[in-house]
Amino acid sequence: MTTTVIDLLRHGDTGQRSYRGQLDDPLTDIGWAQLRAAVDGGAWDVVVTSTLQRCAAFAREVAAQRALPLHEDARLAEYHFGRWQGVPMETLAETDGDALGRFWRDPVAHPPPGAENFEVFRTRLCAAIDDIATTFVGKRVLVVTHGGAIRLLRCVVERRGFGDMAGIDVAHASLHRLPWPARTTAAT
Repeated sequence: MTTTVIDLLRHGDTGQRSYRGQLDDPLTDIGWAQLRAAVDGGAWDVVVTSTLQRCAAFAREVAAQRALPLHEDARLAEYHFGRWQGVPMETLAETDGDALGRFWRDPVAHPPPGAENFEVFRTRLCAAIDDIATTFVGKRVLVVTHGGAIRLLRCVVERRGFGDMAGIDVAHASLHRLPWPARTTAAT
């Protein structure tokens, strides 16, 4: 069986210190430098990206520089954090500390107020990766996406509970190889 190599790349720094979710922040100069360093020496056949500019702007640059096909997929967007989106972490800790702790322990049972349904988040990400794995069979694919998306996808393939997401280190501009089996929709 021919495998598709999927490397997930988290976007670089945006200078924001809150759950950004689906807010469309640009990268800082540091964020651009982080991403350029992360892909230096890497080899891919195609680039797929979230449509949010902190991912898509860099994906367009790397695809153009390397003459690679580029595909944008809105399903790769970050989790929508509802009313917590854009609120500084310090403020959340002060005003919603107990709720924040419950969310970190069990994001499925204790989502932020007004947040995206977690099953919807999981389903859209898994469908996007399924499509990448089957569309680009045998290719090396760079997927530029978000920290929460990478954490969730790692939980799925590593068969970890989603309560483990908060403990998975996904630094800005970090690469994560994803051993994704074709057509998986396994829930944890």
